[in-house]
Amino acid sequence: MESALEEIEFLALSPNRVRVLELLADGRYTRRELADETGASQATLGRILGDFADRSWIVREDSEYTTTATGRLVAEGFADLQEILETEHRLRDIVSYLPTDHLGFDLRRLSDATITTPSRTRPNAPLTRLLELLEGADEVRTASHAFNEQTLRVIEKRTTSGEQAFEGCFSRSAIDALTEAADLRRRLGSVLGSDNATVAVVDRVPLAVMVVDDVVYLLLRDDQGILRASVDTDDPEVRSWAEETVERYWSEAAVLEADDLESA
Repeated sequence: MESALEEIEFLALSPNRVRVLELLADGRYTRRELADETGASQATLGRILGDFADRSWIVREDSEYTTTATGRLVAEGFADLQEILETEHRLRDIVSYLPTDHLGFDLRRLSDATITTPSRTRPNAPLTRLLELLEGADEVRTASHAFNEQTLRVIEKRTTSGEQAFEGCFSRSAIDALTEAADLRRRLGSVLGSDNATVAVVDRVPLAVMVVDDVVYLLLRDDQGILRASVDTDDPEVRSWAEETVERYWSEAAVLEADDLESA
């Protein structure tokens, strides 16, 4: 009897086997139809179907083939494994920066996410991506350990003009950093004076998550605070997690008033 690893290898070494099992798990096909779908020769299909029949993964009914219950189980499991490995490959270069201890969703939800990393020609690409989203957003909610100058400029412009509703909960260190510079302090005061913006402070936020209309945006930094990547997605489960996370930090935060800046 072959081991599970040998069975995985049996499938993985042949794209035609994977495709045929995938097709038969979804419906009934004749050998000619399978040949049209896969481009495999009749001889190749004969070997594949024979191997599948030996494993009781398929049955033949008249001239058509389809999977058995266990054949569908294998097809679904192999598809899951492929999805996991494809997602892992996409996240491999940024996984060390992901706040995995705080992510309350299956990482497979990031399989279709947009991942933006710096390059020699675009060193600020992750932040540029965020600013592009913010420029067109009607509603923004965030919980973050950082509040940089570029983001503040966009939020000030959009909220004071009435084009955007903003709620931001930040680590105290992020707000303190802004108040140290006169220009940034003034811009923050302008945001606080807007009827469309609310800013709150909490002792510490260990991640940077933002809900920009229907998109969830994560800024990823290394241990030295250097921006390494951004991830954004409109996946509904990720958005649910993000909204719950932002709400949790908001429930612990103190709203920042313009007068607080004067005494800072």
